[in-house]
Amino acid sequence: MAVALKYDPEDYPDVYIADILKSVKTIAMLGASDNEFRPSYGVMRYLQKKGYRVIPINPRLAGKELHGETVYAELSDVPLAIDMVDIFRRTEDLPEAMRESIGIGAKVIWAQLGLRDDDVAAWAEAQGLRVVMNRCPAIEIPRLGL
Repeated sequence: MAVALKYDPEDYPDVYIADILKSVKTIAMLGASDNEFRPSYGVMRYLQKKGYRVIPINPRLAGKELHGETVYAELSDVPLAIDMVDIFRRTEDLPEAMRESIGIGAKVIWAQLGLRDDDVAAWAEAQGLRVVMNRCPAIEIPRLGL
């Protein structure tokens, strides 16, 4: 029996999205890229300019620096508390990303545009996390006037 999601990912209330974006300070970006043509590169930079601390996660770049932050191989390697995990991975990677996010005590999981798995989202919500799927904070921030 499937568990119902708190909100339909196609119709999150603006107040829900705004509350998340106002409450988080430190974001881990799972799938951060050093390629300026990849969406995660620009989104990381944008979020930093908006005052968020963004910690890049990418095993290929671990130990290097990206936009002034050390890159870590895995979420569990980050030595500070993470409020939100912003996921730039494939849909099939969402279950593991959710487990890792729960394991580090993240409060919010944000899956980027094109990423949606309602069963995984419902499971994460049942674990007490707030979940956003198929959205981009770099689009939502200006849309909501934040």
